[in-house]
Amino acid sequence: MKALPFKIPKPEQNAFVFQIDDSPVFFDKLHQHEEIQISLIVDGEGTLIVGDTINSYKKGEVIIIGSNIPHVFKSDAKTYRNSYMLTLFFTKTSFGNSFFELGELHEIKSFFKRALHGFKITSKLKAATDLFFKLEEATKLNQLIILFKILKICSNAKYETLSSFIYSKKFSDNEGHRMRDVYEYTMNNFTKDITLNTISYVANMTKNAFCKYFKKRTNKTYFKFLTELRIEHACKLLLSNPDTSIATIAEQSGYNNISNFNRQFQVYKQQSPTKFKASILNNLDRLK
Repeated sequence: MKALPFKIPKPEQNAFVFQIDDSPVFFDKLHQHEEIQISLIVDGEGTLIVGDTINSYKKGEVIIIGSNIPHVFKSDAKTYRNSYMLTLFFTKTSFGNSFFELGELHEIKSFFKRALHGFKITSKLKAATDLFFKLEEATKLNQLIILFKILKICSNAKYETLSSFIYSKKFSDNEGHRMRDVYEYTMNNFTKDITLNTISYVANMTKNAFCKYFKKRTNKTYFKFLTELRIEHACKLLLSNPDTSIATIAEQSGYNNISNFNRQFQVYKQQSPTKFKASILNNLDRLK
């Protein structure tokens, strides 16, 4: 199986695939596939990169990733002992080139528009979750019926878009391996100092060529991407370890200079880490 791009293994006569991922971590290589992906996170949490944007995922979320959007689930193995996900894969032409253009399916057209940049639903989660849990024991016909019920829910539910920019061309094999290597190195080493010399070497490119290459495919500079990854990690630490000092969290997120950490956090979250932490503590107090 190629890391990026790759095809979802599917019997030739089947129009869609129901897949169960139950392992210590999810497949953690940057990849893209023609199939639209609808996933329920049954267990686990971690970082989710979709297109140009760094997100997080956690237990109970329903996540939709559109056709050929580069993405990676980076499981936080330290938090969860297991990662468990239920997924449906299908393409817009799985049931025929014009199937989803039928007037009877007008109600789910918004699903495909939302899927272009990936999204997660923020309402109707129980209804969607209940349907996902019926898939494993269902016949193929009933799985198909469930798929359409989930499409209807995802079309009408409130939602959050996962990415603001999608590179319009499919990655070639060489591009895919290069971007995979860059993302994998970054996600494994973002708490350390990463220089332009280092990351351009990982990409096997000159510094100038790498900067242009990365910006063209993500609509942001590499160091903006790196900063966003560090700040999102800091937010996760603040949420899960509210008693830990800001200085410690800054260091654990790749910042040796707390002033720089505070400045970058303010830029990306429009508030200081101290205020962010205070809001977490206030919410915890209200729950007691």
